Amino acid sequence: MGKEQFLTVPDRLGHHTSKWKESEQDPELLPAWIADMDFESLPAVRQAIRDYADQLVYGYTYPSEELYQAVQNWEKSEHGYVFEKEAIVFMEGVVPSISTAIQAFTKEGETVLINTPVYPPFARSVRLNQRKLVTNSLVEVDGLFQIDFEQLEKDFVEHQVKLYILCNPHNPGGRVWEREVLEKIGHLCQKHGVLLVSDEIHQDLVLFGHQHVSFNTVDPSFKEFTLVLSSATKTFNIAGTKNSYAIIENDALRKSFQARQLRNNQHEISALGFIATEVAYLNGKGWLEDLKEVLEENIDYTVEVLRNQTDIGVMKPQGTYLLWLDFSAYDLSEEELHARLHDQAKVILNKGTDFGVEGKQHARLNVAAPKTLVQEIVARIVTAFPKKV
Repeated sequence: MGKEQFLTVPDRLGHHTSKWKESEQDPELLPAWIADMDFESLPAVRQAIRDYADQLVYGYTYPSEELYQAVQNWEKSEHGYVFEKEAIVFMEGVVPSISTAIQAFTKEGETVLINTPVYPPFARSVRLNQRKLVTNSLVEVDGLFQIDFEQLEKDFVEHQVKLYILCNPHNPGGRVWEREVLEKIGHLCQKHGVLLVSDEIHQDLVLFGHQHVSFNTVDPSFKEFTLVLSSATKTFNIAGTKNSYAIIENDALRKSFQARQLRNNQHEISALGFIATEVAYLNGKGWLEDLKEVLEENIDYTVEVLRNQTDIGVMKPQGTYLLWLDFSAYDLSEEELHARLHDQAKVILNKGTDFGVEGKQHARLNVAAPKTLVQEIVARIVTAFPKKV
């Protein structure tokens, strides 16, 4: 079908769609916040779900051998990551996996570190599990987030960090961490006995010639202290089917993780999740390549227009379809900024402060939508935030 399949805006109203919920009450609002895409899902996945419906009985299911093989083959072909079937643990989602890891490998009151600004459920999961949260602020250098390694090691030591949750590619900002950066992280974790959880759910959405490096491919020794989390859901816009996987090569870590998973009764996965993941990995390569071209075009368009026609600072992502916007030039309070976006521009973006204190006067914009929809969203932002004379 080519890129034509990404031109149509699907009608998501009335489907209990989280992203479009507010628009059901106010049709003028255009949502560009929650990280799912306003594109139709892979045709093969849609057909597989129809076939499942025709089974007529929707009971408990287990993962097929073909699913395990599909995950292994995808990780090997796309990311050069080779591991045994036994290393795979299926879970409902990456965020539940993060909570399970926190519970399995730390005690209440012990310290978990994250790099902020970052995906809000990281901090929420730490706090709700009564762990001490340490935030290591990312530094913006030449339009990209960088890790302050001197401060990171200082945080490890001073706060006796037990667990480090890494986001790669990073959300927000779309930073794709290079092998050298990951190597430094791994050696610091080894030096200070820190376990690492690497959230790699956006691994397939790396753009503009950048390359995702899965953490355990950097150094074979890293697998002894690392859990890699990923999923087909973000890649193929199938988040509602609910499935992800943890790759845990260390036997002791995997058994501890699975013991907590069972204790939480998180071991049962949706049949639709199993089916959609397998079919997407088996049939989705061409669809994904077309999608990435569309995302690059949307990002380039958005960056050019906002930089030329507004005073909004735009962090161009190396991966994901999420743009980190800096509105500080407009001298607005948080309340004034988001009121102008919501009430005047009539667009829904993620509030920057949800990602950490570093997100003050920022917002996150999702451009994974047909070009016509992206153009309308960008035009509204330009009108509400004109360039200062």
